[in-house]
Amino acid sequence: MRVIPALDLREGACVQLVGGRYEDERVRLGDPLAVARGWREAGFRELHVVDLDAATGRGDNAAVIEVLLREPGLEVQAGGGVRDEAAVERLLGAGAARVVVGTRALEDHAWLERTSAAHPGRLIVAADVRGRAVVTHGWSRDGGTPIEALLARLGALSRDGGGSLPHRGGGSLPLAGVLVTAVHREGAMAGTDLELMRDLAGLTELPVFASGGITTFDELAALADLGIAAAILGMALYTGVLDPERLVREYTA
Repeated sequence: MRVIPALDLREGACVQLVGGRYEDERVRLGDPLAVARGWREAGFRELHVVDLDAATGRGDNAAVIEVLLREPGLEVQAGGGVRDEAAVERLLGAGAARVVVGTRALEDHAWLERTSAAHPGRLIVAADVRGRAVVTHGWSRDGGTPIEALLARLGALSRDGGGSLPHRGGGSLPLAGVLVTAVHREGAMAGTDLELMRDLAGLTELPVFASGGITTFDELAALADLGIAAAILGMALYTGVLDPERLVREYTA
């Protein structure tokens, strides 16, 4: 399992929110490029960059992301408000290793089929959940879809295009993975939802990226034992609760 620092962008700054709530911002660092370089100097080679403003319809941080994508020595997966083919191609063309797609991918399966086929192995579907319900539009809307049903649809596409079969025995979309964020644990420093991750890890053959509330090395070990492909870390890194040197030693190639 790999560990990837999160770099969440709001109004040009690197921030950390609690529970996805804009009114509960706990960390704000004014120079995202300096933050990215700091993680690289600590030994990390990947970053997970999210444009919170674009995800929630409050503007965008496109210029900041373009600068981050040009920084050498970092493999960046970027997302937040990516809802059309042009945005996907723009990020990939600017140097993103992978693009994270959320709302459009969850609401328009045909679009996800087409876009993933055009860019095989380059898209990660962001499945943000509160409890077991998928939320969209920057965590502001409850889509009503159980996360298990979503993973079944992503992990297998039936012959007739219904997408209702479990993945075993069916084909899967050519995705780089699915990012499951426990929004109800995000930034709260109270531990991730291991029961959720345990239940989901066996439901799809796609690589699963885990995010939301990861606070201890014991949790990371548990996620690794579950077969989680990568853990995205935010608040625990930015507040110094998890030691970057140990993380790099144990969870980066």
